[in-house]
Amino acid sequence: MPRSVVVLSNSRPPMAEQPIEVVERKGIGHPDTICDAIMERVALALAAAYTAEVGRILHFNVDKSLLVGGDARPRFGGGSVLRPVTFVFGGRATTRFEGRTFDVGEIAGRAATDWLATNLRHLDPHRHVRFHSRIHPGAASLTSILERHPITANDTSATIAYAPLTDTERLVRAAERYVNSSEFKRAFPETGEDVKVLGVRRGDSLVLTLAIAFVGRYLASEEQYFRRKAEVQAAVFEHAWANRGDLGKVEVQVNTLDRRGAGAAGVYLTVTGTSAESGDDGQVGRGNGINGLIALNRPRTTEAPAGKNPVSHVGKIYTALAQTVADEVVSRVSGVREAYVGLASQIGKPIDEPLIAWADVSLAPGADKSTIDAEIAALVDAALAEVDAFSQQLAMGARKLYE
Repeated sequence: MPRSVVVLSNSRPPMAEQPIEVVERKGIGHPDTICDAIMERVALALAAAYTAEVGRILHFNVDKSLLVGGDARPRFGGGSVLRPVTFVFGGRATTRFEGRTFDVGEIAGRAATDWLATNLRHLDPHRHVRFHSRIHPGAASLTSILERHPITANDTSATIAYAPLTDTERLVRAAERYVNSSEFKRAFPETGEDVKVLGVRRGDSLVLTLAIAFVGRYLASEEQYFRRKAEVQAAVFEHAWANRGDLGKVEVQVNTLDRRGAGAAGVYLTVTGTSAESGDDGQVGRGNGINGLIALNRPRTTEAPAGKNPVSHVGKIYTALAQTVADEVVSRVSGVREAYVGLASQIGKPIDEPLIAWADVSLAPGADKSTIDAEIAALVDAALAEVDAFSQQLAMGARKLYE
């Protein structure tokens, strides 16, 4: 049965044609991104453990964590970690079911260790991180949701997504991916994984400001640091300029807090390649959206999808589904220049029957709104009809939440 879908059209210009745009991306080594990525990995590990033991996913929502920065003394030629990072797992998860016991803390710790070892070259999870699990069983009223058929929403929440990306958004995301690519690390091994990018566009001119953690063991002196930083900046500019799209001007600045003459204390130098070692803390939900960006001119949900249950938590399912539908609308519906897609749920109601589903679109001149409305409604309806299969893809990690 077709769902009720509200389709709105607006007269505002798409984001790329508006006078200013501000976009941020926190790279893979940023403490907030670390929290999101680890708790999503924990969620996948729990889903796999429950499925292996009982044939289905049990109740969990591990969408809370806190990273408390350690203490380090970086120096040119090396440095040392004096106090390890503290990582606290939070949330709720099933620990006992039909006579089976699940060591949730051990599952979480193993998942986190594997992620850190894979993604951060110079941070040793066994020496540089201390893990603490504060994951406990959930309330009976919520755990019972997964016993129902069909499974219903375990929260009242609203999500929104948009498409397409602007050139500014593309370049901000691409800049971090480039600096953290294996190709770039071979050329510039002194760059760590903690890379933050801020893009500010005025008209067709874009300024990219990058904060890149450098690793002291690869640099013998302050002079070498500034020389290599200039080479990094030039490489990022060349990459951005080659991929600028319709932008007329691109400027790149790197580590603008640096000052000459202060030695290691005057530059962005680390031991492990991440500010988590001493300079910054992290939390789930403070990082990038599922499209990999923090776009300040766009609407954004406060939901933090990382770590949420993929078969019952609409804060996760609807966030990912809205993004999928928004991408489909701009790619498949002729006459749509830009689309925002939103979904809102009521706790205890069927997941495939949201309280409201809506799309807000910018249309090309002469577009047939009635035809477009019908096509968009059909796309939303089709996506909701397949939401169970979509949720299973999330549970298996087949659909990546963070790019």
